[in-house]
Amino acid sequence: MADISAGDFKNGITLEVEGKVCQVIEFQHVKPGKGAAFVRTKLKDIINGGVVERSFRPTEKFPAARVDRENMQYLYNDGDLFYFMNNETYDQIAVNVETVGDSLKFVKENEEVKVCSYNGSVFAVEPPLFVELEITETEPGFAGNTAQGASKPATVETGAQISVPLFVNLGDKVQIDTRTGEYLKRV
Repeated sequence: MADISAGDFKNGITLEVEGKVCQVIEFQHVKPGKGAAFVRTKLKDIINGGVVERSFRPTEKFPAARVDRENMQYLYNDGDLFYFMNNETYDQIAVNVETVGDSLKFVKENEEVKVCSYNGSVFAVEPPLFVELEITETEPGFAGNTAQGASKPATVETGAQISVPLFVNLGDKVQIDTRTGEYLKRV
């Protein structure tokens, strides 16, 4: 793998900084009136999730970190472990609940996700950007209640809570953005 200089940083690239595998979340080239230019960055440690702000000289170089993102099918969970299967090799892996976090709160069993690993060690599970789920619990909407943008709480079939417009009813299928947990539309 080639080295990446700080002057070539882009959002999303992964590299090794002082023995840690980090992903660039934000970067900004700064050219002060006096003194040398520098690159201000926000780096996320992909193993423990911590975010740090660091500045680098544009010529500083760092080794690129090879992160594998595999499409896998989410099978089931048995409390402490979540099980995934590679759709091509049918190999199965188990990932602990700490690593998964709440990334699967909008994902049903048998849905496809991306499992991210570094040197064979899984550090994150990425859900699809959008999912369609059924509303399993919500108050009925009331005719005549047309307050603009009014919403009500609802529970989807994975057990997650979201906020939906008043016209959404029990049993409706809705599309959700998994990054924000926002209701997008009824399907």
